[in-house]
Amino acid sequence: MADQHAMRKYHFLIAFLIVFLDRLAKWTVERNISLHESVQIIPGFFRITHVENRGAAFGLFADSPSEWKIAMLVLFSLVALVIVSALLWKNSHSMTTTGLGLALILGGALGNLWDRLVSGQVVDFLLFYIGQYQWPAFNDRRHRSGPMQQRKEGRFGPATAEDFQAFLAPAHAGQPIVD
Repeated sequence: MADQHAMRKYHFLIAFLIVFLDRLAKWTVERNISLHESVQIIPGFFRITHVENRGAAFGLFADSPSEWKIAMLVLFSLVALVIVSALLWKNSHSMTTTGLGLALILGGALGNLWDRLVSGQVVDFLLFYIGQYQWPAFNDRRHRSGPMQQRKEGRFGPATAEDFQAFLAPAHAGQPIVD
């Protein structure tokens, strides 16, 4: 029983470390890269960019004029945090990829909730692309590493052809990335 509580501490410590790293990374991007500018890291594949996301994941609902948008996104985030915390609590009896994935998701979600509460938007800065095809900019590895840890343990099932088609969605409306 004592080991269970020790593992929970580690999982939640990992989540809070992710919040710290999230804040540090976003602060660094905001100070060093102008809005809508980017720095090429791996030609043809990866850039650090500075985008302000006023919507949900990957900019969904960003153009919504609803005065309730921020409140609904905060509420949705709080519900998701409760669910992820409960799953982490339930699965934190040992250090597994499920627990690690949930800790990463929890930390990233807390960081984004912080942004949304403070400024009504989230800074996104990781941009992966291949040629003219890109994954929408996002701000932390939890969008990939947390769910991928879950997938490793069979929580979400195997990747499908649709997963890869979504990954290779065309770049923003005729604005190809040029290296």
